Amino acid sequence: MNADPVDQARRLARDRFPDALSVILAGSTAAGRATAGSDLDIAVLIGDGGETGRETIRFEGRVVELFFHTRAGLAELFAADVATRRAVMQSMYATGLVLVDTDGEAGRARALAEADLHQGPPTLDQQTVETKRYGLTDALDDLADADDRMERLAVGGYVLTAAADLLCDHHHAWIGGGKWMPRRLLEADARRGADLLEGHLSLCASGDPSLMTRAASEVLDLVGGPVREGYRRTWRGVVESAAALTGR
Repeated sequence: MNADPVDQARRLARDRFPDALSVILAGSTAAGRATAGSDLDIAVLIGDGGETGRETIRFEGRVVELFFHTRAGLAELFAADVATRRAVMQSMYATGLVLVDTDGEAGRARALAEADLHQGPPTLDQQTVETKRYGLTDALDDLADADDRMERLAVGGYVLTAAADLLCDHHHAWIGGGKWMPRRLLEADARRGADLLEGHLSLCASGDPSLMTRAASEVLDLVGGPVREGYRRTWRGVVESAAALTGR
């Protein structure tokens, strides 16, 4: 695949969204890190009365992730991404390459995205933090007790995610999923984040959980320490499963 991905994105925008208010090319392509197999992440702002949604297509041999939305739909997506503490769409608009900008629509959307990113995610309430501390404490106990290597690897994955979540919340930083989890983790806390990632790598490579346990325990101490005896929670309204408390 030799076609320039930015040119491909421009052609796609013209062909499929000729009346778009704005088109943003995001992801690795916009950042100049695209490979031959990289997909295109494209956010499209359309007029009122259109649909808000997401679609995966193939265009000129390249996979394309389309995010299309009206102004109202984009506001709802921004609000949802703030609630999940991920700011995926905000990052696309704030850092992406503008391909189409009708009457300043892209600039206005970017300003809203940058405002959300600057404000940061909502802070977790005390009860939620305590529940996450309890889950991480329980997982570290399981990691210490596990004799089976596959079980240690599975528990280690949960420990990494849970500790990263707590550490990002402590720093009022956005979280991420998949490849964005280590990126956001290192942005939030370069040293502790690197210790967690190195600990997970060591566990995967050698089966030794000691580095991961040490790194996650430091995060746990930073946010209030382990939670075991005395933990109690009652439910009002929707009752969560036990898995929500233990990670199992």
